[in-house]
Amino acid sequence: MVETVGQPNAVHHRSWIPSAVTFLSTHKTLITFFWMVFFFTLFYWQRDTTPAAAAVFIFRRPFPLPRELPKLRPSVYNLTDFGGVGDGVTLNTAAFEGAVRAISKLGRSGGGQLNVPPGNWLTAPFNLTSHMTLFLAEGAVILGIDDEKYWPLMPPLPSYGYGREHPGPRYGSLIHGQNLRDVVITGHNGTINGQGQTWWKKYRRKLLNHTRGPLVQIMWSTDILISNITLRDSPFWTLHPYDCKNVTINNVTILAPIFEAPNTDGIDPDSCEDMVIENCYISVGDDGVAIKSGWDQYGITYGRPSTNITIRNLVIRSMVSAGVSIGSEMSGGVSNITIENVHVWSSRRGVRIKTAPGRGGYIRNISYRNLTFDNVRVGVVIKTDYNEHPDEEFDRDAAPVVEGISYTSVHGEGVRVPVRIHGSKEIPLRNVSFRDMSVGITYKKKHIFQCSFVQGRVVGTVFPAPCDNLDVYDEGGHLIRRSPSQNVSDIDYDF
Repeated sequence: MVETVGQPNAVHHRSWIPSAVTFLSTHKTLITFFWMVFFFTLFYWQRDTTPAAAAVFIFRRPFPLPRELPKLRPSVYNLTDFGGVGDGVTLNTAAFEGAVRAISKLGRSGGGQLNVPPGNWLTAPFNLTSHMTLFLAEGAVILGIDDEKYWPLMPPLPSYGYGREHPGPRYGSLIHGQNLRDVVITGHNGTINGQGQTWWKKYRRKLLNHTRGPLVQIMWSTDILISNITLRDSPFWTLHPYDCKNVTINNVTILAPIFEAPNTDGIDPDSCEDMVIENCYISVGDDGVAIKSGWDQYGITYGRPSTNITIRNLVIRSMVSAGVSIGSEMSGGVSNITIENVHVWSSRRGVRIKTAPGRGGYIRNISYRNLTFDNVRVGVVIKTDYNEHPDEEFDRDAAPVVEGISYTSVHGEGVRVPVRIHGSKEIPLRNVSFRDMSVGITYKKKHIFQCSFVQGRVVGTVFPAPCDNLDVYDEGGHLIRRSPSQNVSDIDYDF
């Protein structure tokens, strides 16, 4: 007798088929309903992933319902209440100015909120007032008119004594404020667009007689909050708080072309105190963030430092300059700065300190932590020969002091020169430290950790091997090797 292996299973399988057919016939309506629910859920989940899914999903609304605008002040106005027209053609300067005048009368009762609805709101520059909230709805775009005849001229900043690009007056900013208190610029990620393309072209062709204006500039003011908006295509520096206190910049996106958009810095704290910049994305044609405090003899005389500033949780791209810079205009002093959790990608430089003889002032107590560099030409930079001056009257003996700079947890890959710290005989660098650093493998075997006239230390694991100018300590803080010479120069600008 021959045993057929697997025969009982085959018989059982055939006996299952009629039962399945009976079940399907009996529950056809129920199964059809569940399939419809499944496909409806699938297309709803994918409705924003691809154009094809959006086209198939026939129940999708063509436009999302407008988000409800929060009431952040006792009195709330809409720009349309003052005759605003959001067609991108009508000039709305009078509407903005009328709204600001109305809010300026409400300070004792808590101020007022101006809502900018969805639309393209063309305007010339206008001023803010104290106790004001400027709220940009989702889809709202404030457009700066690109004809310079509409932009007012202002005196040069007192700590610069010069328009920065030309002597004499400078153009004001699109949105401006002076001597204010309690100002909020926020929204549902609405946009302020400076339409800087015309300005950049005229600048490159040397057709402008005055320095270009920033997109947003707040001066001599306190209690400033800027959050949840997009700033783009500024004629010059994008966001410029000048001599302000208690400033918070949170969840702001700043955009400009990475090339051919000259001097479009993202955020420039200038002689500011007690400031936080956090949770921002910045991709611009110059420095992502640049901390300043005045230029040469004018900054020394003005004497207002930038101090107590925290910069954290930023993603930055800067193909022309650096992710985060200090200087070069730092003559009033820069101190007590924390820069942490910053990712710099596809950029020319990661973090940079820049100064020069004649600046005077100081840069001290600067702490960098948790930096990530991804495809960056030079990672850490200190440069002491950035010789731009407003005029020939600066004091050539005014040497800045640079000391107390620490770098902790610096990592990344694709970094051509991990460190270039270039002190000089006139400006020696003091107390510069590195700890926990690894920026990947470079194809160069020499001169990739470059130093000149610097005193400091490396602690624990630091890769690549540090320059000879720095003392070496183990993780426990025990000295391993004393620097043979702090003044040796190992700077190679050829790569």
